[in-house]
Amino acid sequence: MTTIGENIRAIRERMERAARAAGRNPEDILLVGASKMNSADACREAIAAGIDALGENRVQEMAAKLEQGAYTGAPLHFIGHLQRNKVRQVVGRVELIHSAGSLELLEEIDRQAGRRGLVQDVLLEVNIGGEESKSGFSAQELYPSAERARTFSHIRVRGLMTIPPVEREPHGNLPYFVKVSQLYVDISGDLYDNGFKYLSMGMSDDFEDAIAAGATMIRVGSAIFGHRQY
Repeated sequence: MTTIGENIRAIRERMERAARAAGRNPEDILLVGASKMNSADACREAIAAGIDALGENRVQEMAAKLEQGAYTGAPLHFIGHLQRNKVRQVVGRVELIHSAGSLELLEEIDRQAGRRGLVQDVLLEVNIGGEESKSGFSAQELYPSAERARTFSHIRVRGLMTIPPVEREPHGNLPYFVKVSQLYVDISGDLYDNGFKYLSMGMSDDFEDAIAAGATMIRVGSAIFGHRQY
């Protein structure tokens, strides 16, 4: 059985090969450890092994691990679905919220950040497959929503995030990644003075295709921490 550190090294090697094949610099791609349902000790082990950031999906779990000092030494991101009534527990406690997928949620993040006198970095979540079961802006909604997001005083949009539909065929998610990458380039150039920094897409089973399409941040859980026991 491999250790978390060994898994991270293996992921880094795969990231490097995928980046080189795409003519990219591997150092331009960040590795976020999706640490849902993993212990504070597992988080510390990942940090000791050089993970770029840790990402949590659940507010209650994140809060408990914060009390245990699980994330000391690495940035903390919130990568899961965020309910409006949980926003106050996340704003100001994480470096980046990946899942800002509606104007109502953006408004609440802005309101809570304003109360704390800070600016919260977020990514706009794109529901690129148009799935009813997933949150996020549709491709059609994204441009006007990104334009509206510029008006919030206490939010800074740093890029886009997506979770494509589940595909059984090899490389089945690549077309979705390519579409979101093009949206990222267009919106960054048109609305944000090419200031976007993060294109968060790709997980354990498909991150190499995401890198080929232009991802600057991948979110890897089971390939680092092992399969979760639900």
